[in-house]
Order: sequence, then C-alpha cells, then structure tokens
Amino acid sequence: QVQLVESGGGSVQPGGSLRLSCVASGSTLSFNVMGWYRQAPGMQRELVATLSRGGYTNYAGSLAGRFTISRDNAKNTVDLQMNSLKPEDTAVYYCTARIYGNEYWGQGTQVTVSS
Repeated sequence: QVQLVESGGGSVQPGGSLRLSCVASGSTLSFNVMGWYRQAPGMQRELVATLSRGGYTNYAGSLAGRFTISRDNAKNTVDLQMNSLKPEDTAVYYCTARIYGNEYWGQGTQVTVSS
C-alpha cells in the first residue's frame, strides 16, 4: 500500500525559509509525478509545484522563483525548498504522487508564516 509521509513544516517569520520533504513508500517503481499542493483555511487546495519523473516541472505562477521542487526518483522522495516566505504562504502542505492513474496524498504538514 502506498503511503506518503511529509516532514519539515513549522513556524517561520516572514522572509524566512523552510524545506519540506516527502517520502513515498509502497511502490517498487518510480512515481510518474510527485509534487506539492497546499490548502489555507477556508480555501480550496491549490497547486504549489509538481515534478515528473522525466524532470518536467510545473509551478503555480506566483510561486516560481521563491519555491524549488526536487526529487530523487530512486528513493521516491520529493522536496520543496521555500524561500522568502510570506504570511499568505501559511497553509497545510500536502505531498502527492501519481502512478498508473492513481493519485496518492500525504496527511499534510502545517506551515505558518507569521511575525
């Protein structure tokens, strides 16, 4: 059974940085796409960034330049480096992985940006 476990969330002041990590287990093959979404209170879940096994990246337009996604295909891990964080980045961040038409989600990790 596929499981995704996120880590690295926390509280940071505006302008600070955080690095989120996600480990996917339960698959002997590399996931086609891995990535991150986020959901702020009262808002819909939205794309942060995804990265395909072949290296194609897709960022939410407003986040490119501050956030960087990376992955290790062999280990089925995906990271999200977040710099210059803003209060509006406060949300629960979810890891996602897709393979064979199935999509899997982690439990989420809270990121809070506040002074």
